[in-house]
Amino acid sequence: MVATLRVMLDQLVVPTEPALAEASRDLTRALIAGAPPGCEVEGIAPAGGGTADVPGLAGLRRTALPRRELAAALQMGAGTGIGGGMIHSPTLLAPLVKHDRVHDHDQTVVTIWDLRPWESPGDLPRTAVSWNRAMLKRAVKHADAVVVPTHSMAERLSAIARVGDRVRVIAGAAPLGFAVPTDDVGRRRALNLPEGFLMLAGGPAASDGLEVGFHSIAGSGLDLPIVVIDVAEGGEPAVADLAAAAGIPERRLHVRGALDAADRAAVFGSALAFLAPSRRNAFPWRVVDALTLGVPVIAAASEVHDEVIVDGGDRVDGVDASSLADGLAQALAEALASTSAADRLAVLAGDRGRAFSWREAADKVWHLHAEL
Repeated sequence: MVATLRVMLDQLVVPTEPALAEASRDLTRALIAGAPPGCEVEGIAPAGGGTADVPGLAGLRRTALPRRELAAALQMGAGTGIGGGMIHSPTLLAPLVKHDRVHDHDQTVVTIWDLRPWESPGDLPRTAVSWNRAMLKRAVKHADAVVVPTHSMAERLSAIARVGDRVRVIAGAAPLGFAVPTDDVGRRRALNLPEGFLMLAGGPAASDGLEVGFHSIAGSGLDLPIVVIDVAEGGEPAVADLAAAAGIPERRLHVRGALDAADRAAVFGSALAFLAPSRRNAFPWRVVDALTLGVPVIAAASEVHDEVIVDGGDRVDGVDASSLADGLAQALAEALASTSAADRLAVLAGDRGRAFSWREAADKVWHLHAEL
């Protein structure tokens, strides 16, 4: 008898966040590659939209509803035709309804990567906040397990919702095969980016920490270009305003949106350091990217960063935004004061980056469902 793990692939059909789409794709690939004997992986995808084809899937079942309507139906607990079995969702989108795990062997596991809907709701559209909150309430009632990427987020989630001992910690990773491409120079030219810069990621939302990041760069005394990625369309002027308010001239700032893995790796390939000023309770995807590629990391100390970075980069404490900016500025200046200092941080980053693996995450997912 074959055991089938059914994975929600909505992010591959209608991506709502690039990081979630990458995580869904790479986790599914790793689940297929690491499937135990007698096990297979099937995909579940909304009607319409793009392709959700992943090599090695045992099958792909389309729901009757497109993603938007499917998300609304799942929020209300309405029937969607998804059915039962072992269901794993890399997000909160899943059929969170009453089921019988003991007799019918039905399981539903969901994943939360970011606690903004509960801790920084002003950073997100109201519809996104209300949907996430409603789905967590349904998860409290019906999920067999809730996966989060760090132990600190597990503790925080337990304080937000009554998930009890159903929380499991499974970290994410950089994309499979993530490496600086051989045509990295050409890719950076196509993106109209300079060589040798300081790098940040995020948008103008307060929890992204760009204001602190820009002030720290201005205070470091380093006259280097600055590249900011993952800025949502329309957010460029607000990011430029934050930089200008910190005293950074427009000529030094280069703002780009979400990049695919190859372009992003090419950009990291010329970064002298990656600055991570956010202290948000969310998995720091770009920090893990930087660690994986051995880029020196200077980060604000936080429970998430402390757990993810460990000794792979410099972490700076600050009682408020001003002291944090001052500390980051000093750490950044020291990190790039000499070639040996930068090389040391690069080696530490690369060593830590090897701790993150989608194959290991997939093994933990298979173990979780076997345990359930």
